[in-house]
Amino acid sequence: MSPLKFLWGALFLVLAGCISASNEMAAGNIAAVNHVEGTAINWFSVNGYRASGGGGRQCCIVLPTRWRPGLIVNIEWEVDPDTSVKLPSITSDEFHSAYKKHAEGYRIHRASVEVPEWYGTDSCGLKVHFLPCYQIKVTTSCWGYGSPNNPIKEPLYMKEPAVCPK
Repeated sequence: MSPLKFLWGALFLVLAGCISASNEMAAGNIAAVNHVEGTAINWFSVNGYRASGGGGRQCCIVLPTRWRPGLIVNIEWEVDPDTSVKLPSITSDEFHSAYKKHAEGYRIHRASVEVPEWYGTDSCGLKVHFLPCYQIKVTTSCWGYGSPNNPIKEPLYMKEPAVCPK
């Protein structure tokens, strides 16, 4: 084999290794943080990976092992806009009809959000922050919510404005 063919072959292998390394995927936890007072996130999904909205970390989402520009996640979630409703006892005859009437108020929302840059392999899963006016922020930060190092600074228990900006 000629030295030139050897060099081209070696260059191809190096480039192929770089390309495949940038496409490696890994599973991580997903978590929800609801910042909106008086509402509940019944469930949410990120790129089709579904979780309950009750908080805590749940398995799993699949993301690249390394961040890349333009990395977008598609989020869908169901909101109960009235958590103050009092339902009859689950063992009562009235429960199912009262629950059905209440559930008619549930709303499903969708958003596509860019994932902020993380460095190296320092991703700690994906945290989805639900904000007023059906806005979403996501982070892969290893710092917990409330830490000065966490990039999400919006407070909890925010009120929905009477009119949301467009």
